[in-house]
Amino acid sequence: MINFAELTPEQKAAYVEKVAGLNDQLRANINSPAPNIVVMTQGILAMVDSNPIIAVARQMELMFIVGNYANFSEDNNPHGERDFGDFEWRGVRCYWKIDYYDRQTEWGSPDPSDPGVTCRVLTILRADEY
Repeated sequence: MINFAELTPEQKAAYVEKVAGLNDQLRANINSPAPNIVVMTQGILAMVDSNPIIAVARQMELMFIVGNYANFSEDNNPHGERDFGDFEWRGVRCYWKIDYYDRQTEWGSPDPSDPGVTCRVLTILRADEY
């Protein structure tokens, strides 16, 4: 685990920028995230639709929104990692969130700045599911 108390301001800034870059990379490759994972919650899936043709188009619409998200602010990005976003979709407030796990997705990542030991899980959810 990273001990931020031991990092110089320059080291911490480099760490945050590395994590933010990896998060941006996941979102830029949201259609093929491996070895990372993209998940949509039950609430989002219920909004997608049961018709497979419409469902695929709506899932692609959501992935486009998340993949191109750039509305970061102090409110939704206080640590600078670009791991969270909020948006409205089909009249519903929604979020996306990236969490950092070990490669087996059993525990938290020991170092989110190291893609060799980290599996990023991007979850798209309704705000009322948070």
